[in-house]
Amino acid sequence: MTPEQVAAVSKPLVLDLGEAYTRCPVTLRRARLLGISGWAFYVSGRAGALGDVRAETVAAALGFLAPEAVADGWDGAARTVRPFEVAAASLAECCRWGAEQLDGAPRIDRLAVLLERAVAAADASGMPLFAAWRAMPVPGRSAGARAAAALRLLREHYTGAYLLAVRAAGMTPLEAVLAGPDGETGAMACGWPPPYPAVGPLVRRRLWAEAVTDRLAAPAFAALGPVDGADLVELLTATQARLGAVGRSHPAV
Repeated sequence: MTPEQVAAVSKPLVLDLGEAYTRCPVTLRRARLLGISGWAFYVSGRAGALGDVRAETVAAALGFLAPEAVADGWDGAARTVRPFEVAAASLAECCRWGAEQLDGAPRIDRLAVLLERAVAAADASGMPLFAAWRAMPVPGRSAGARAAAALRLLREHYTGAYLLAVRAAGMTPLEAVLAGPDGETGAMACGWPPPYPAVGPLVRRRLWAEAVTDRLAAPAFAALGPVDGADLVELLTATQARLGAVGRSHPAV
């Protein structure tokens, strides 16, 4: 497989597996323990790696979430706990989930190594959120924890690449969400209020942006070579099937 093929096939798998820990009830309880809402935990949990920045900066980095919704979550969390602490708590939950769900899975050591190699080789240019996450130390050292953390990082890499591709296609983030498979439902979930622009003319641009996303993500997988790249796809597919997860087709959020 070429690096671009590996990137394209891995994308829906990484997007789903990389956020699977956020759906765990134990992870959701961490927000209550911190004294913040689930939305505030999500926003600060993702962007807190940037440190104490303004909500406008967070909205620019996240891209696909409405700025007003980002400000609600970011400022709401900041009144109680520092953003970096929320990010650290989110990463800890990710590693806990990985240790619980992935340790003991067939060839999990191999999956962790391949994912970590891809993360290390990924180009972070224009992706400040991914770069900030990659600089954070991983608290869990088991193979499952390492794999979960690397999946979380690669998911952020794909999302950053998609944001760059969307802007290069001449689309706004809202337009990209609307042109995606979730349409207006996805826009509402991302905090964008109606009315919404027409979607029809945007579909072709979104497909182009999807292809560019794969090209931007490809260098991460070029470091693996064709054999290890194919092995990574096989292991990701098996992991998703084992967890009963359903892949996402594009990194809208």
